[in-house]
Amino acid sequence: MKSGRVVLLLLLCWNVANFAVIAAAPQTCPANLQGQCGESEEWKGEFFPGIPKIKYEGPNSKNHLAFKWYNAEEVILGKKMKDWMRFSVAFWHTFRGTGGDPFGGPTKFWPWEDGTNSVAMAKRRMRANFEFLNKIGVDYWCFHDRDIAPEGDTLKESNEYLDEVVALAKELQGSKIKPLWGTAQLFVQPRYMHGAATSSELGVYAYAAAQVKKAMDVTNYLGGENYVFWGGREGYQTLLNTDMERELNHLASFFHSAVAYKKKIGFNGTLLIEPKPQEPTKHQYDWDAATAANFLRKYGLLGEFKLNIECNHATLSGHSCHHELETARINGLLGNIDANTGDPQVGWDTDQFLTDISEATMVMLSVIRNGGIAPGGFNFDAKLRRESTDVEDIFIAHIVGMDTLARGLRSAAKLVEEGSLTELVRKRYESFDSEIGKKIEAGDADLEFLEKKALEWGEPKVPSAKQELAEMLFQSAL
Repeated sequence: MKSGRVVLLLLLCWNVANFAVIAAAPQTCPANLQGQCGESEEWKGEFFPGIPKIKYEGPNSKNHLAFKWYNAEEVILGKKMKDWMRFSVAFWHTFRGTGGDPFGGPTKFWPWEDGTNSVAMAKRRMRANFEFLNKIGVDYWCFHDRDIAPEGDTLKESNEYLDEVVALAKELQGSKIKPLWGTAQLFVQPRYMHGAATSSELGVYAYAAAQVKKAMDVTNYLGGENYVFWGGREGYQTLLNTDMERELNHLASFFHSAVAYKKKIGFNGTLLIEPKPQEPTKHQYDWDAATAANFLRKYGLLGEFKLNIECNHATLSGHSCHHELETARINGLLGNIDANTGDPQVGWDTDQFLTDISEATMVMLSVIRNGGIAPGGFNFDAKLRRESTDVEDIFIAHIVGMDTLARGLRSAAKLVEEGSLTELVRKRYESFDSEIGKKIEAGDADLEFLEKKALEWGEPKVPSAKQELAEMLFQSAL
């Protein structure tokens, strides 16, 4: 009996000492699925203690937690790599993505999550977000209002929750980090099942306007450089019950109201429309870059908006990302790029990290021709695969995405500096460099004049387009 008491006493002393050591240790949120975070909303521990600040180590590095191609301070074509890229982390995919899909529930249970959507949990996620930004070396982040703060029972309560979380974000940002863009989530809540700005219900239209007003306020308060409109439900499932003309008119009125409010509050950021052809609607009104440009032109909104081109949306609309970027660029509308890609074997928006060097090079050719993309940038609107469940996978995915675009920039710069592809394109159109060609391009050649020249010249000689040579020159730069 006495020996039993001695053992019990020793166990109690060991527990007291153990708790003393734990209490004295710095708070951390272990980067593994067995770790548990404290319940306090003021949790200030380290969320990624086993992961260092990501550094550039060069192409020969075998360290999967290092950049091989992205060297932020390196100058390419007269501009630092970080200034060409202006990388941004998407809060919704990175810190709200669960791995769930229509056929299965969540697979990601990050150690800092407590299973709730409380304000306390929202603050904890925000702290994790800024630790990640600092460790990955990215100065921008993007958000939807309802991603960063929970929705309340009333609009007033939702705004109060948002204000509380945004106040913390402002504190954590410091002077270096800011949103690349903010936006309002107008597609998840059931009230938006018929759309937001294109809803058949006046009350929904007004609610959406109030939500956008608040989202613009907080984006401005946080120093955001752009504000995005993605109309996931601004479209239709069937025209049988849809007044498309009226819905488009309502959407234009909504955008004009946003422009007016932007000017009223002194928001100097760019307003962006993000085209997408479908999903979740059968037809979305801003189908692609050309459709969105025509909408802006028709409704007198050119000069007030630019486009946020997402590569996966481009392929869903039947285009390459390069096509959409060039369409936006030549119309003076290229404002931002959501950097992701889709799977060619899958017909929906898979939001994968871009890893194709050829695609990245074509993307960067458009950015170089545009003279850069500021005040826009590259937002990683991309998510881990359902089967990727380690915390370090968040870092690995962003590293490979950043390295891929950095390789694309290097390859595009090589093409520009070497000049052979540029010269091939110039020579293809050199007949228009003649006096008559210049007259045509100036709009000074009428049909009678051109008929006279056609009769004078006879059958034209048509040279080779040299497509295979163009592809050879392109591939040689990769």
